[in-house]
Amino acid sequence: MEYVLTAHGLCKNYRHFKALNGLSLSVPKGSIYGLVGRNGAGKTTLIRLISGLQEPTSGEYILYGVYNDERGINKARRRMGAVVETPSIYGDLTAEENIREQYMILGMPSFDGVKEVLRLVGLENTGKKKAKNFSLGMKQRLGIAIALCGDPDLLILDEPVNGLDPQGIIEMRELILKLNRERMITVIISSHILDELSKLATHYGFIDGGRMVKEISAEELEAACRKCLRAEVDNINSLSVALDEMQVEYNVVSQTKADIFCNMSMTKLVTELAERGCQVISASEKDESLESYFISLVGGEGHE
Repeated sequence: MEYVLTAHGLCKNYRHFKALNGLSLSVPKGSIYGLVGRNGAGKTTLIRLISGLQEPTSGEYILYGVYNDERGINKARRRMGAVVETPSIYGDLTAEENIREQYMILGMPSFDGVKEVLRLVGLENTGKKKAKNFSLGMKQRLGIAIALCGDPDLLILDEPVNGLDPQGIIEMRELILKLNRERMITVIISSHILDELSKLATHYGFIDGGRMVKEISAEELEAACRKCLRAEVDNINSLSVALDEMQVEYNVVSQTKADIFCNMSMTKLVTELAERGCQVISASEKDESLESYFISLVGGEGHE
């Protein structure tokens, strides 16, 4: 597997506090890599190191084959765009003026790609409206547009849906998926909204106490967090026949109960079973969410 970013034994000390304590990670090319951790776990510190905003106390990371202490690291970082903490935008400028400003900072030869970047993030029709009057979701998308100005291969987003309303969250999710699938951009996301992260990420890194507790792919996580419906029925044989007809995976756990593994809603599943002559007495969802999986890894409660 090809990796765009790897880290080995990364440490970052602030006097007596270790923000990162020997952290290692591997981000596959083309992935959406979700960083999961509590407040103070080290997620933002890691992002700041990779972005070149801070230097590690010890350890190393390799970005596109270049070590962080090599001369070519700044050139490697040009292949990366980042929105760290809050978007860096000029409130008194329009969306287009903000993008043009970034083009000049990067020394781009022309403004030919400005309108395409705005179209990509859905801000092509904002006209003369100043960025300070944008909604939070629009500001977040403008921040991503600015990060896209150098046509990066890697995009790093720190809490991209934080504070957004449901519609803003959906728009951000669709944008991230679009960038990943259509532009083949590798994306690293730090987010405390784990339910939303689970709809995006192809890989996860679980961080606690400045260390990487576990790295796992979405497929591996899904296998570890089996979602199921525990159904109690009047006739287990009827249930088995019905589920076989529906080609749904299940495990019989007693003479009246079975765990059913499928993506179907509870209402639809009960209806389908009733149509096949199987009456459901009771049903309850039994699954391990991303959040509960994280808690089981690190112990305790709460996360960032």
